[in-house]
Amino acid sequence: MPEMMTWRALQQALEISQSDGLIRRYFVVNGFDGALTMLGILGGFYMSHTEDLHIVISACLGAAIALFMSGLSAAYISEAAESQKALAETEQAMGKSLKDSAHGRAARWVPWLVGAVNGLSPLVIALIILIPVFVHQPGMAYSPLVLSISVGLGLMFLLGFFLSRVSQTHWLLGGVKALSVGLLTLAIILLLE
Repeated sequence: MPEMMTWRALQQALEISQSDGLIRRYFVVNGFDGALTMLGILGGFYMSHTEDLHIVISACLGAAIALFMSGLSAAYISEAAESQKALAETEQAMGKSLKDSAHGRAARWVPWLVGAVNGLSPLVIALIILIPVFVHQPGMAYSPLVLSISVGLGLMFLLGFFLSRVSQTHWLLGGVKALSVGLLTLAIILLLE
């Protein structure tokens, strides 16, 4: 991992690399992956009438950790390669090493940041979706799977809302579009049963 950076230096690295949009896209794309994966697993467990929440938690956590590792490593590896390529091209054009410059620091730090966002997004969303399952106690009057599925659909709506704010379109339309993807996923699972 590269040397520590201040908040201002990190902002400068994002500006130099023009990665803020990329990070936003990775957050949403992998957030969708995390939410849809949890909806798929929880929907499958609900359809099979599984009551052993330890199995549900193990399966969902396994998937969430796999999404985290996949997102972190894939984004870091690909972004590190792209950053090093761009830095080498800039160095060649300038005829000098930029290793110790702001450009060099950006080439080292931005891939880590992109990887962290790409990996943490599905993990955090998956953990939020699983809260009703984690806190459920025998005798409680709600179905933890139905409540977790509802939380997942709510998060899908919020991701769509976030995208609508970025694209400056109507928030309700963005939320409904994303929610529709979650509902369609559940409908397909129901049809397969």
